[in-house]
Amino acid sequence: MQRRHFLKLTAALSAAGALPLWSRSLMAATRPLLPIPSILQPDARGQYTLTAMTGSSQWNGKAVPTWGYNGGLLGPALRLQRKKAVTVNIHNQLPEATTLHWHGLEIPGDVDGGPQGIIAPGATRQVSFTPDQPAATCWFHPHLHGKTGYQVAQGLAGLVLLEDEASGKLRLPMQWGEDDVPLIFQDKQLNKAGTQIDYQLDIMRAAVGWFGDMMLTNGVQYPQHAVPRGWLRLRLLNGCNARSLHIATSDQRPLYVIGSDGGLLAEPVKVESLPLLPGERFEVLVDTSDGKAFDVVTLPVTQMGMTLAPFDQPLPLVNILPLRVLASGTLPDKLVDLPPIPATEGLQSRWLQLMMDPQLDQQGMQALMDRYGDKAMGEMKMDHGNMDMSHSAKPMDHGDMAMDHGSHGKTAAYDFHNGNKINGQAFNMTKPMFNVELGKLEKWTISGEGDHMLHPFHIHGTQFRILSENGKPPAPHRAGWKDMVSVNGWRSEVLVRFNYVANADNAYMAHCHLLEHEDTGMMLGFSVS
Repeated sequence: MQRRHFLKLTAALSAAGALPLWSRSLMAATRPLLPIPSILQPDARGQYTLTAMTGSSQWNGKAVPTWGYNGGLLGPALRLQRKKAVTVNIHNQLPEATTLHWHGLEIPGDVDGGPQGIIAPGATRQVSFTPDQPAATCWFHPHLHGKTGYQVAQGLAGLVLLEDEASGKLRLPMQWGEDDVPLIFQDKQLNKAGTQIDYQLDIMRAAVGWFGDMMLTNGVQYPQHAVPRGWLRLRLLNGCNARSLHIATSDQRPLYVIGSDGGLLAEPVKVESLPLLPGERFEVLVDTSDGKAFDVVTLPVTQMGMTLAPFDQPLPLVNILPLRVLASGTLPDKLVDLPPIPATEGLQSRWLQLMMDPQLDQQGMQALMDRYGDKAMGEMKMDHGNMDMSHSAKPMDHGDMAMDHGSHGKTAAYDFHNGNKINGQAFNMTKPMFNVELGKLEKWTISGEGDHMLHPFHIHGTQFRILSENGKPPAPHRAGWKDMVSVNGWRSEVLVRFNYVANADNAYMAHCHLLEHEDTGMMLGFSVS
């Protein structure tokens, strides 16, 4: 597809005279073409193979060592069918152990790929499962405790395209790479020489996360992509370690959200812009029938540490160039039937209190200010949709939860590796925090009260419904199936159910998907039986 459209791209670039002023300087040099992940094909046995491996990528004219699946960066897409069994052989050719987590798939704990599913260097792990959930855009990435942030920063991530009969009848755009286009967003930080990914897990990153000053879309900086005129389907993945994004178009054409983490919505939701948490996915349709070029951009956010240049201005992510060929997909008035949210009275309820050790909080924030100045503090909160973020934090009585943050000697160096906690406890690999009854609905409240950090919270083994998000009903485009919820200085409530067993040795995880928070303790394991 890239070669076939190259000449058309060149012609379209020549004709696209009205680009936004702030992007014209970026168009002075020839833009790279948007790489499209290949669809992974099964072998003669019907099995898939994913190999985590080292490689390199070209950024700013220099070769940078990176990691990927079946290649040097990112990975292929797996197209799976609902209720069809799949077997995947995962080879580890990295110099260190890894795991492979199926983010968003509802599968048993022993194949979920959490931190217990370790694959040693040179080893292979085979997993088999049968996905049985609505069509959705999910993804896979490492989940090795203490190293998840590092390994994702090196480039390990890939998409899962789960399909079902209902979605296939909707006449949505489905020409992969043409009118059905994946956009994987990641930020990177390179060393001063531009020859290495500069990843460090220090006290500042443990507090606010690892973030970079270079933005990539499908592994390249500000690419361009030719598309048919008509309805364009974009599958958006925020693959950043810690950075929230705020997606919009450069010419203010609307986005029609058709799907969230766990599948299609009941009907399209028109938005002018779309906040995107780390780990979140949304599917949107964009009307390109006018034939005019535009950029997909990320608008500035106020998340702590994320307000620095070049992200303090609208930043182009990919340039879209409509061609004369017409797309065949449509924007349906109705998508799928979503079950109504049942009553929550009498359900098992759980409270998860997210917290940062006061010493980590103080020293991490000071390190951020020392390095970047007051501007890096942002407004300490981020708006997600139509949610009111004006709640003030106040002390709460959480019953008999242990809230001891531990004691630290006055002269000893502070060890931040267990500085982030849930219910007063840093992650314990060998001891699940609780057990959930198989197939039973539960109401979970995840609280960030008293904490000024945004926590994108993820729960393994389920797709849930958001009851409230930071004290308000979820925005319409966030009211479908989700595996990520925003916790931003207040509390959010979700309705969860787990349909597969996860024993104590293969517990599911619930954690902040700001990966440096996860790696430094803001994660718990829970069993299902």
